Amino acid sequence: MFRESGEAVLLDYGLSHHDHLPDLMQEEFRLPFGTAPYMAPEQLLGTRNDPRSDLFALGVLLYFFSTAERPFGEGESMRAMRRRLWRDPVPPRRLRADYPKWLQEIVLRCLEVQPQWRYPSAKQLAFDLNNPDQVKLTARADKLKRDPISAVWRRRFNRDLTTQRPRDIADTLAQAPIVAVAINLDETSPALNEALCSETSRILKANPSARLACIFVLKLARLSIDRPLDEEGHNKHVARLAELRHWAHTLDLSDDRFTVHVIEAFDAANALVEFVASNLVDHVLIGARAKSVKRSLLGSVSAKVAAEAPCSVTVVRPSRIAGTDQP
Repeated sequence: MFRESGEAVLLDYGLSHHDHLPDLMQEEFRLPFGTAPYMAPEQLLGTRNDPRSDLFALGVLLYFFSTAERPFGEGESMRAMRRRLWRDPVPPRRLRADYPKWLQEIVLRCLEVQPQWRYPSAKQLAFDLNNPDQVKLTARADKLKRDPISAVWRRRFNRDLTTQRPRDIADTLAQAPIVAVAINLDETSPALNEALCSETSRILKANPSARLACIFVLKLARLSIDRPLDEEGHNKHVARLAELRHWAHTLDLSDDRFTVHVIEAFDAANALVEFVASNLVDHVLIGARAKSVKRSLLGSVSAKVAAEAPCSVTVVRPSRIAGTDQP
């Protein structure tokens, strides 16, 4: 609900429970608890502790707001609700010819029967909604028809819906952070680039569900006219996107685990801080560039990001050990 001031307020916690206290409703489980149109499949089977169930409900809302129809109808009988265990919704693009592919990809991913096929966290869902041009399109985006009846019957009689009880919800969400790495494609030394790669790889391996955002700030000139093409006649923005993609591929990441962003701005530090804040980034990695009189007087980009970013910041610099650059 919204107050007159525009402030959003959450209401109605009648079915909520504490993750570290006994769930009395679960102990008395006979029939599913919740509002029928929004209940995730695992909730129909008695699972009340998976945060990804909320993403399913949000997917129902997104579907309704963008098509004016409920993905699973309005039925409240057990028979009607259980149908979502094996029957997929009508693809939104079937209902609206102008429906964006990126939005259908997001909505249908939220409405997957298996929780592990949905987004691992609401932050990653919000990131895609905030960056539609970066959404990785799969077969979901192209669907115009519901799954064939053979697939429906196979699901109905060979249900393999599996859910895992998170040991701690905060723990589970912490395993799917959004990590941003700021890369200076113009001046980064080989040693610093290696250190950035090494630290980024270490964090991603420790968090297999993490998403990586690779960022380059294309600085705009304050007193002269910026030219969109470089000396070789290539578009600077497009060329930098290609370089960022190549950098990410050196980490052996699949395309659905990273995004690339070229931000055009006068102030690199402010641009990075704004990106981090607007995209709910959990952790930023940024390289510390070489010392200079200018940086000593005006401050470095990495120092400003570390001071102002609303998240964890790791400043990476190469160290010299026995005459050899080591990250």
